[in-house]
Amino acid sequence: MAHRLTRAFFDRDPRELAPDLLNKLVVSTRDDVRLVARIVEVEAYRGSTDPASHAFRGPTARNATMFGPPGRLYVYFTYGMHFCANVVAGAPAGDGGAVLIRAAAPVAGLELMRRRRPAAGQDRMLLAGPARLASAFGLRRDDDGTNLLRGPIGIFADGIEPPPRPARSERIGLAPGKGDRTRWRWFVAGDPNVSGPRRSARTAR
Repeated sequence: MAHRLTRAFFDRDPRELAPDLLNKLVVSTRDDVRLVARIVEVEAYRGSTDPASHAFRGPTARNATMFGPPGRLYVYFTYGMHFCANVVAGAPAGDGGAVLIRAAAPVAGLELMRRRRPAAGQDRMLLAGPARLASAFGLRRDDDGTNLLRGPIGIFADGIEPPPRPARSERIGLAPGKGDRTRWRWFVAGDPNVSGPRRSARTAR
């Protein structure tokens, strides 16, 4: 039986939270359809100590959710065309942190996901990337700040644990000097739904 994750689960450093989100379920019960996907790839972003984080320069209208309580959904618009979804993690007072959901494996509600992502081709491409995932789940700007602890969107555990030593690499697509060598990306090695490289020379320590 799956159970919704509590605030205590999210209330910790994003680097600790991120690998524990692997194999958890993202569940949406909006639009009279139940969508379920298993998280297979994540990236951690800290606040004032992480130049790649939206929270690096402090709170703004765009990133305000990152500075709020853990267990919220931080949704932002990027490249003028895509939305991406993050889970707000714990952070010191006045700082912000989050975990980007980079990819997931579709479990239920595939018909609606396919309609929303008609160019995906194969089902393994439906959620293989943060923008693809947000599109398939119908996430938009007004979903920013959604409380994952209750309501129609949540993250659940169903007894499938994260890999004991998940694959790990540098985060993807960062500008040089913005934490590009920081190994804060974790993923389920070999999973076909992973958006970036599916193999890592080293595993998490």
